[in-house]
Amino acid sequence: MEAKLNLLTRDESGKGVARKLRRAGRVPGVIYGGGGEPVMVSMEARETLQLFQSIPVDNTILNLSLDGEASPEQALVREVQVHPYRTELLHVDFIRVRRGVPIEVHVPVHLMGLPDGVRNEGGILEQVAHDIIVKCVPALIPEGIEVDVTGLGIGDVLRAGDVVMPEGVENLVDPERMICGVSAARLAEELEDEEEGVEAEPALETPTSESDGDQD
Repeated sequence: MEAKLNLLTRDESGKGVARKLRRAGRVPGVIYGGGGEPVMVSMEARETLQLFQSIPVDNTILNLSLDGEASPEQALVREVQVHPYRTELLHVDFIRVRRGVPIEVHVPVHLMGLPDGVRNEGGILEQVAHDIIVKCVPALIPEGIEVDVTGLGIGDVLRAGDVVMPEGVENLVDPERMICGVSAARLAEELEDEEEGVEAEPALETPTSESDGDQD
């Protein structure tokens, strides 16, 4: 999957510059890696936030248009800093990618189907790992890895080594890492203490003293 983002290059850096950019509705960022020099950039805050909310950020190739140039740079989002309690981007790191050169990316794992142990035995499907790390050329980055879990019974576990990868995509996760499993439902019994024949006594009122306002 690919998307486009417009950036402006900048020469100044520092906390003061970053705050000034944010007040102007822009987000500071940097592009690095891929054999090139780091480039400090800024991007329109609303446009960037809307884009990031509409794509899988970790594994979408971004065509970065710098200062309106016709030939964009391709990159992945390496890190996004967000405000602790506001929906606001603070800083974005991009890492360059080159066509035909394999890269490592996080790809989400989607569980498909209802396990037999859930459907027929009342079990619970628990997903432990929600993404895996893969290696491939940018053109082959999958949007997600779909895993069929319909055959899992109670006590069955699906591990990273069981996941079938698309052609040209290498799974870098430990084959023994657990992806999901089906466990027996936990039965919780609620015990209620009932006291019969006990009448509640009226609460005693605490005497109040009137003050003349002269207390120290």
